[in-house]
Amino acid sequence: MESSRVEMFRKLLEKDPDNPMVLYSLGSELFRRGDFEEAAGHLRRAVESKPDYSVAYRTLGRALYELGEDEEARRVFERGRRVAQENGDLQTVKEIDVFVRRLERRAAGGR
Repeated sequence: MESSRVEMFRKLLEKDPDNPMVLYSLGSELFRRGDFEEAAGHLRRAVESKPDYSVAYRTLGRALYELGEDEEARRVFERGRRVAQENGDLQTVKEIDVFVRRLERRAAGGR
């Protein structure tokens, strides 16, 4: 089922390559599969296409965190937090804060 969802989003992306919803959906499915590198690529394109897409920043930051790209993850989370606050998306702000704390713990030597 998961791979069929990925394929469905890939087909949609062929028809509309800059659609931020499709880019986010494909990135999210790939993230769930553990394909963080490819997920990050699609999620980057989603936020480039729609700079106020707070949940795309959250998931991109999480993918970067999983890849160990902590500095880039921190920058993405900071931008995503600002966007989420501007949008009034308080749940996304809270979720980003959780991951920022995980980054801080990891930087301090804990996991």
